[in-house]
Amino acid sequence: MVTFHPSPTTLEIRHRHEVLTIEAWGTDSVRVRAAQYRIPSESHGALDEPPKADPPMITVDDDSARLVHGELTVDVRFDRTAPYPDPLLTFTRTSTGAELLTESREHFWMPGARYFQGNRSGAYEIHQQFAAYPGEKLFGLGQRTHGRLDLKGLALDLAQRNGEVSIPFVLSDRGYGLLWNVPAVGRVEFADSGTRWVAGQAREIDYWFTAAPTPAEIMARYADATGHVPELPDWASGFWQSKLRYRTQDELLAVAREHRRRGLPLSVIVADYFHWSAMGDYRFDPAEWPDPAAMVAELRELGVELMVSIWPTVSPLSENFADFRDRGLLVGADQGVEAHQTIQDKGMTTPMPVAFYDSTNPETRDYVWELVRRNYLDLGIRVFWLDACEPELNPAHPGNLAFWAGPGAEVAGVYPRDNARMFAEGMAAAGQEPTVLLCRSAWAGAQKYGAAVWSGDIPATWESLRTQVRAGLNIAVAGIPWWTTDIGGFHGGDARDPGYRELMIRWFQYGVFCPLFRLHGDREPRTPTSYAQTGGPNEVWSYGDEAYEIIADLLHLRERLRPYIHEQMRLAAETGLPPMRPLFIDFPGDRRAWEVADQFLFGPDILVAPVTAPGQRSRDVYLPAGVRWVEVSTGAVLEGGSTVSADAPLDRIPVYTREGAELPLHIGAAA
Repeated sequence: MVTFHPSPTTLEIRHRHEVLTIEAWGTDSVRVRAAQYRIPSESHGALDEPPKADPPMITVDDDSARLVHGELTVDVRFDRTAPYPDPLLTFTRTSTGAELLTESREHFWMPGARYFQGNRSGAYEIHQQFAAYPGEKLFGLGQRTHGRLDLKGLALDLAQRNGEVSIPFVLSDRGYGLLWNVPAVGRVEFADSGTRWVAGQAREIDYWFTAAPTPAEIMARYADATGHVPELPDWASGFWQSKLRYRTQDELLAVAREHRRRGLPLSVIVADYFHWSAMGDYRFDPAEWPDPAAMVAELRELGVELMVSIWPTVSPLSENFADFRDRGLLVGADQGVEAHQTIQDKGMTTPMPVAFYDSTNPETRDYVWELVRRNYLDLGIRVFWLDACEPELNPAHPGNLAFWAGPGAEVAGVYPRDNARMFAEGMAAAGQEPTVLLCRSAWAGAQKYGAAVWSGDIPATWESLRTQVRAGLNIAVAGIPWWTTDIGGFHGGDARDPGYRELMIRWFQYGVFCPLFRLHGDREPRTPTSYAQTGGPNEVWSYGDEAYEIIADLLHLRERLRPYIHEQMRLAAETGLPPMRPLFIDFPGDRRAWEVADQFLFGPDILVAPVTAPGQRSRDVYLPAGVRWVEVSTGAVLEGGSTVSADAPLDRIPVYTREGAELPLHIGAAA
């Protein structure tokens, strides 16, 4: 027997031990939760309060019920003739009656669409099964290294790793968006036989579903539900300079001064890891950085912000380690000691175990922020690089972690989000404007804390560059408007190698149209990870005269684009629409636009076609239908809805603007 219990905003369904709720959660959207016996009172997911919207219409019959909320209709059916009947949900578009998504049973007999396998701890292995649709295309899910834009046919882990950012939101070309609001370690399978979301250990099934009419509106509803990104600070849209490690204050200042001497734009320069006295001290090593206040002041006079790298690792040699340990501020372990990584930090003769602070603990956030405020913010530093914030585990066993928020198997996904939260709330409490937090990982909702994700420690290869194009578009769909890569890749690259110089040029040509424009990498000659590292040269003048001329032109192009970029960033803050996005976001009625994976829009008026192969001097470009496009290098006006062969000499990549757009896009030989 099934029973229905409607209220003004929620339909509750009970059957045997399961309770299932469908709650209006913003326009055209619902939140669905299912659990055994009762819905948990606490959630660490991304959904806090439902956005304001008109109440739904709910009707109930003996074996069925319906909730209508704007363009979304949810039908609940209970088939008493099934051998083991369960209430099953179907989501349709209200205006057309078209089916968007429906639950399907894992097996015709049992289990059903929702599966709970208990482990005698009050938690369960949970499954949520939906039907599959031939030809469906799925996008988002964060940032991945598989090199695909369309996720259909893939099985993907829901776990945070270096370069693999798990944000479990997908957008379908069938006209819906779905957020799996479960931060547990798990997986999702987009198979031809069905879509299945799995958590290895969780207290409930919890997901959010929207049927907004267009991809842009789906993303707007998603931002309303999980939080809007702040407006990008003015300084952040320029060029960011970094190498593996500037070892001293003098080294870093010399690079900033050389940018000024050459007349090259520079907005941010980075003091990377091991600038500290010990991991967990959260302050400069005075032996290498004797007067950071003077350094910050000089950089500010040059119009440059200093970004400092802050890791969540705490060394047993840190002056604060006893406080972290004794006050319970470290990530615990179900088995073994509270040490989850090894590294050779200062004062160590060999790599040794280090701990992680627990970003999910409010007391930890207060404690760490006070150190950051005193040792960085009070010096005028307001840009923070939150590296290794997955957290990066060795061995990679998140299920062994014990957090303030709960067991690692259940909540590990939110660690990077709460790490960003620490800095956003700290800046707000200090009366500071929102800043950019460069993060190696994120989860749903991290954008509202100013998290800017970069694609992690990627190879310095052409294949890697091709992968970045897809990775950046999928994380944009997953709700992160601020994104970047290590231009040139991270692992390797020899500035003396002509082949690598070509890759660097092409990567810069791509990077100038990324939301953040940032050079970084561990160049040859490389050394093992330790406090003695510095990395090979990685300044824009390191790659020979030909590359320098092209790259310098791109730096000035970025400067000319900054007013346009900030227009797009304001829209991102207001509407959730990322500046860098797949073609289908703006052209949903063009079926070809849903298939193009190696081009993107930068705002509504710029179409970018990166070059991602060595020696390539032309490429095909698809121009979306419905508008006319202007080829920047020639001024030729071309009709949309066609594929053209575009020239791509070394000094430029194919770039087009919408007809009528007035943009300062002189590139390469056209400058």
